Amino acid sequence: MLHGLPPILDRTVRTLILGSFPSPASLAAGHYYAHRQNQFWRLLGALLDEPLAELDHEGKQWTLLRHRIGVWDVYRQCLRQGALDAAIESAVMNDFSRLRDETPLLERVCFNGQTAGRLAGWFAGKGYATCILPSSSPAYTLAFDHKLAAWRAAGLG
Repeated sequence: MLHGLPPILDRTVRTLILGSFPSPASLAAGHYYAHRQNQFWRLLGALLDEPLAELDHEGKQWTLLRHRIGVWDVYRQCLRQGALDAAIESAVMNDFSRLRDETPLLERVCFNGQTAGRLAGWFAGKGYATCILPSSSPAYTLAFDHKLAAWRAAGLG
């Protein structure tokens, strides 16, 4: 059984970006979106006008929190061979019941890809605005500019 990463959250977060589960590269590095070809940090860097891709993990976390953005994953643990979401089995969801207490200003939950987006209805039912973004994964081959436009249209940045 693989175990995910702790959330990047504090009491000031207004937007939470949820992925599905960390890649093998992210698990090995101990931080989110560590695979060199994943476009997450490049996308958010462009939207926030910040050099996120150039920062170390702590710098990335601090910058996101300064912009009131949190990061976490839908699944706390799962079985998976490789990195594809389609290979996720026996998944256990994270405990999102604590969000109201830990992030009282949270208004919106954005999902990094369709797999994570399966929870959009659950979060909408809890009163959060939701949006499903094109995945930042290199496996999702939509051109960067198209991903960036969709993320920008979602109001990130």
